Amino acid sequence: MTSFSLLDLAPVPEGATVGDALRNTLDLARHAEAWGYRRFWLAEHHNMPAIASAATAVLIGQVAAATKAIRVGSGGIMLPNHAPLMVAEAFGTLATLFPGRIDLGLGRAPGTDMATARALRRHMEGVDSFPHDVVELMGYLGETTDARVRAIPGTGTRVPIWILGSSLYGAQLAAHLGLPYAFASHFAPGDLEPAIEVYRTTFRPSAQLAEPWLMLAFNVFAAGSDAEGRRLRTSMQQAFINLRTGTLGPLPRPVDDIAALYDPAALALVDRALSCSAAGSPETVRRGIAEFVARHRPDELILTGQIHDHAARLRSFEIAAEVMSTLGLTVAASS
Repeated sequence: MTSFSLLDLAPVPEGATVGDALRNTLDLARHAEAWGYRRFWLAEHHNMPAIASAATAVLIGQVAAATKAIRVGSGGIMLPNHAPLMVAEAFGTLATLFPGRIDLGLGRAPGTDMATARALRRHMEGVDSFPHDVVELMGYLGETTDARVRAIPGTGTRVPIWILGSSLYGAQLAAHLGLPYAFASHFAPGDLEPAIEVYRTTFRPSAQLAEPWLMLAFNVFAAGSDAEGRRLRTSMQQAFINLRTGTLGPLPRPVDDIAALYDPAALALVDRALSCSAAGSPETVRRGIAEFVARHRPDELILTGQIHDHAARLRSFEIAAEVMSTLGLTVAASS
């Protein structure tokens, strides 16, 4: 059975404030818990006017406090931006406050432009230390009672660690370390099938995980009709094109005819990037999710979707949860 979760970026819609976005995230999380989602994850991005989840660990704490049982975590923390010890302390604190409910997904990208990355890290090293940093972080969250440096809080919490990625690199690392793997198919589906193959065939059991556990991301824009679902999707299409062209701003309002705004080549590019999506009526979304799950057999599906209007966003994720129940998808426990 495939369990289902939700990825939120705390979007800042055009015409709204960052405060509105954060309040909307808390509201969405409470609804997601009631609708049966297994996890509610937030992503680290910086210097992006459309995304309010930059202080990811802080927001995770607020979401966990506003809910009761849903697992809350990062999808993900961009580890190169942080010292592993500080991540361990932050998530060790969260795990102590909310035992059994915190996940730590780790990414290798900066989650921003290079100028902002330099501001975050102060210096840019040429050596890729991500694998070493992941292992160091795992040590801090384990039973390191005799270590000279300990994460307090953190030691012994064993917060479940996930590797996030959109290429073979993350799949190989997750398999080597015996960790669950989340693939960013919602915006970078190019290496989806080879990454799945690499992860499943080379996975080595670990203390955290005996068998591979694969999560795939999928965009949903669900509404009462196909036309309205496609219209909701235009906000994310515009945001994607704006990001690629360096035109940063809040999440755009949806439009009736996106083809009138962009040339066919730009739309073809964004449609390829967002190909792991379903936009439309409940039946259209049901069919899209069912086909995706049947083809790739993920252990878990994490749904997302940048929708401008908060009420429409709530309804989209509610429809998605209803669709999941008709497909027999569950909130089956994993790491």
